[in-house]
Amino acid sequence: MLHPDAKLRDDLFEAAEQAPTRDGFGKGLVEAGEKDSRIVVLCADLAESTRVEEFSKKFPDRFVEVGVAEQNLAALASGFAAAGKVPFIASYATFSPGRNNEQIRTTISLNEQPVIIGGMHAGVSVGPDGATHQALEDMALMRVQPNMTVISPCDAEEARKATVAASVLGKPVYVRFARDKTPIMTSFDTPFAIGKANVLWYPQQGAPSVAILATGPLVHTALIAARELENRDIPTTVTNFHTVKPLDVETLVGVASEAGAVVTVEEHQIAGGFGSAVAEALAQTYPVPMEFVGVHDRFGQSGTPRELIEEYGMGASHIVDAVARVLPRRR
Repeated sequence: MLHPDAKLRDDLFEAAEQAPTRDGFGKGLVEAGEKDSRIVVLCADLAESTRVEEFSKKFPDRFVEVGVAEQNLAALASGFAAAGKVPFIASYATFSPGRNNEQIRTTISLNEQPVIIGGMHAGVSVGPDGATHQALEDMALMRVQPNMTVISPCDAEEARKATVAASVLGKPVYVRFARDKTPIMTSFDTPFAIGKANVLWYPQQGAPSVAILATGPLVHTALIAARELENRDIPTTVTNFHTVKPLDVETLVGVASEAGAVVTVEEHQIAGGFGSAVAEALAQTYPVPMEFVGVHDRFGQSGTPRELIEEYGMGASHIVDAVARVLPRRR
């Protein structure tokens, strides 16, 4: 059943409304820009795709088109931040942070400059663009950098909130966005705070047997799996970890200790991603058996988003299977 504090949309399973999480980035930028004149946006020749176009029209004197030069994108933004601005930079995640990782590391993270990095078209659900444009390593690249906050919103509304929250954090932030339309499951009133996970699903009765921990748009898929598991009399919890770094260890230990087993869900490489972050934290606090749903040491390929989610083992049925595998090993 839905957790009483979740405050999700009534039609969340029917998915009546869908939008790419990048749309929330565009709306959040304008909202933040209206509140703070220090906010500037720099883009790498992808204004429409990254959804910064509306900001560029509304605040043309606070928008810089850098061109296809992601290394300059990061370095310029660091300079703007050092001069007292609050810069956002936007490109495809394969190029930023993929191409300009060294500049982000040296000019932003090392110097603790409050630059917000918007990485678009992350995950295999980019679809036909194929492996070269499907960022599956970006969270690993960013979470390993000291001083960097990493956020992976579950839907367009949460992406809007994350963008606004990042604008006032005063630290380097990486926010990950998807290209494809996905269900909008949260509402304006759904709680959001950087670093605080949200429990969205709880058993109708009794204690959970497995804790499903998800990040990004696959949170919705995890909820679909939880409903199927409930129909099979397997009680679970589903927790939305929109913040991958810093990880909400208190909530993590709470749901893991109550259930005794964990399944992590992410549209990213298993190595170095959200599941790795969870495993690292639980190894130090409350070790439990785990299964990992995500991309297992493969590059992407062309296909429809739905085809690729299934091909790479990230559909609801794969989450159900992962729960079945971990159940016999639970504490």
